[in-house]
Amino acid sequence: MEQNKRKTGNYGEELACRFLKNLGYEIIEQNYQFGHGEIDIIAMDKETLVFVEVKYRQNLEYGPPELSITKTKQNQIRKTAESYLYKNDIKDQQCRIDFIAILHLKDSKPQINHIFNAF
Repeated sequence: MEQNKRKTGNYGEELACRFLKNLGYEIIEQNYQFGHGEIDIIAMDKETLVFVEVKYRQNLEYGPPELSITKTKQNQIRKTAESYLYKNDIKDQQCRIDFIAILHLKDSKPQINHIFNAF
């Protein structure tokens, strides 16, 4: 079950990476982990360092992916992003956190919603 969940998550992240690359982003890193936190994608959008959270769903059993990011998850992502900046001695860098929600219902193309500066 856990491996299947990871495989599905990886597929969603690959869709998100392709989407971002098509927009001209440069992918710096995927699945950055620090402590209990993880950032799915770290990328450059021109001069801005972007931390991207990806949520991929194949059904609406638990609602749309846009509703999946709780305050706790937001805080965890912020802390993990701060650790990335600290660990890599990055200062005076414009940054933001984006959210990519992907809904891929059976027999349809994936619907991608890119939310800039999500939180």
